Amino acid sequence: MKITASLSAEQVEQFHERGFLSVPTITTAEEVAWIRGMYDSLFDRRAGWESGDFYDFAGVDHGAAVLPQLLEPSRYEPALKQTLFRTNAHAIAMQLLGPSAELVFEHAMMKPARTGGETPWHQDEAFFPKFTNYHSITFWMPLQHVDTRNGCLDFIPASHKRPILPHRSIGDDPRIHGLEALGADGASKVSCPLQEGGATIHHFRTLHHAGPNLSDEPRRAYALGFGVRSREYTVREEFPWNAQKATARKLRADASTTTLQRTIRRLKDSAKSMLLGI
Repeated sequence: MKITASLSAEQVEQFHERGFLSVPTITTAEEVAWIRGMYDSLFDRRAGWESGDFYDFAGVDHGAAVLPQLLEPSRYEPALKQTLFRTNAHAIAMQLLGPSAELVFEHAMMKPARTGGETPWHQDEAFFPKFTNYHSITFWMPLQHVDTRNGCLDFIPASHKRPILPHRSIGDDPRIHGLEALGADGASKVSCPLQEGGATIHHFRTLHHAGPNLSDEPRRAYALGFGVRSREYTVREEFPWNAQKATARKLRADASTTTLQRTIRRLKDSAKSMLLGI
């Protein structure tokens, strides 16, 4: 698919200085509507529930989800691999990270109408499991207009230049997947409303947050993460807040993993340990 979006030198500089960027156009309104149809179907049928890919970000993952999310949605809708959004995001990622930038994660997030709660301040790096060996940026694209009433993203400028903050499970409850940063000060936050077809881009250490959805419609968002492999950024030990997790999502994921897959995973982890001298 032909690339239709790129950053100016000024935008590249702004991203590296502030740790985030808002771009008004990364795809067409027509493609957003097309993605929205697939997205709604995935969430309606709770695709990936059994494998742990579908889960509640902010609740204990039983019954109705407070903030439902889906990991790797293109696993369940392969057409998502062929979007203009992905093509343009990859091209911009190479501008910001270099030619070796590659897709490293993908997920979809929903805030239900009127009940979709706040997403606490956090840094994406805090979710990285042991042996993650890349630094990354996230492209966050809403599937409808977003503003402060329905949960647009807020960022703390230049927070990516400081060390990662301690985090904990939301409400200090290890049954909950989501994390909240301790000591985050949102006094200097910048809110980024967007129209359909726009997106925000943020560094994996930039503190960000989204308010509740007070509107009468779901707030849908689709995110792609691109990274560059780096020994410098390798997570060598499990973050303590992740080591304490006891989520229903993890239990489902573990139960759906075959013995062969678990063996392969252990071998990969062992190989990584040897390569990294851990």
